[in-house]
Amino acid sequence: MAGPVSRHALAVSETLTETPAQRILELLPDPVLLVRAGAAQAPEIAYGNQAARGLFRIELKGAPLGAALRQPQVLEALEEALATDQAVEVAFESIGVQPRYWRAFVQPLGDEGPVRQFVLMLRDETDARRTERMRADFLANASHELRTPLASLAGFVETLRTHAKDDPEARDRFLAIMAEQAGRMARLIDDLLSLSRIELNEHIAPEGAVDFSQLVQDVVDSIRPLTAERAVTVTVEADAGPLMVTGDRDQLVQVAQNLVENAVKYSAPRTSVAVEVARAASLEAARGASGREGWVSLSLLSPDAAASDQAFVAMRVHDKGPGMARQHLPRLSERFYRVAGQKSGGTGLGLAIVKHVAQRHGAELKVDSAPGAGSTFSILFPAQRVRSALTPTPAPARPEPLATGP
Repeated sequence: MAGPVSRHALAVSETLTETPAQRILELLPDPVLLVRAGAAQAPEIAYGNQAARGLFRIELKGAPLGAALRQPQVLEALEEALATDQAVEVAFESIGVQPRYWRAFVQPLGDEGPVRQFVLMLRDETDARRTERMRADFLANASHELRTPLASLAGFVETLRTHAKDDPEARDRFLAIMAEQAGRMARLIDDLLSLSRIELNEHIAPEGAVDFSQLVQDVVDSIRPLTAERAVTVTVEADAGPLMVTGDRDQLVQVAQNLVENAVKYSAPRTSVAVEVARAASLEAARGASGREGWVSLSLLSPDAAASDQAFVAMRVHDKGPGMARQHLPRLSERFYRVAGQKSGGTGLGLAIVKHVAQRHGAELKVDSAPGAGSTFSILFPAQRVRSALTPTPAPARPEPLATGP
């Protein structure tokens, strides 16, 4: 599947638009090949539509089928269709940097003679497979996360009904644990519902104007009970003046709260968490210098190419927690993923929520970390474009006069 598209292949695409049927084939999104094969002739490509030419990037007309498709399953399906004169369907996986999952349909055209023709259509099922796998993993993980506190609650209820019924000290201890488990279930359900709402509106661009600097300060103030409980100090350093971004305030609060709370929960007692909020003239400037020596830097979400004059507002949260090894970083934003040996008491959905909110807002999410040295999470939001006060407002166009006569 390598090599540039030849001029001859492009010429074929132009000449194969003579009839309505050929024009329809050219417009199909799935790759379609017309293959000639026989008992004494190896499969040969007679035609490939535009999608096929874009996929294989070789001159298709007259090329052996094996030059484009080297999967044995497809060649065996063609041999079966040749022998039985019946349609054959087969699934296969293409190997590459990112594996892709395909389904091939081989349909004989029903012609007679030593050389016969077949239509070979390919359908890319990669997204469907990944979505199905994510759904199955999500259901399995959610069921597991809910089953644990439910089993705990059921066990303590049974104990309170029997052995601990007349033991006030044990009863109070068990009720406190039950309240904690019930709270854990409530947080999990709240996060699941929140994630579902965010995904539902992910394709809708936000419209509100938010001072992100003030928002971060409000979040830090709101979690003072947590910081006092953990004996962790949180400091905020922000550029002067409002740092305006276009966004959904409630979702941006979730982002700031999840990132700061995670840093606090993973930090050791009597340590500090530093939060920076800064303005940058471009995406490259917002990204700043690469990570410190010995640290691994990874982008968990990259925005589409930004305009050269697009400014950004960056939030960076530095903690002095246990840090993470390189192999854990790509999976941090997966639902329910936790680094082995590290427990924060959270639901495992916080960074998944952050990533989906960042995606809706066209932001970048990045992590820098090193085992034993801590972590830095950075999120970069496009700054709100503000019309300069010196820019004159164009005068409204004057309406054309109505015709009053011939």
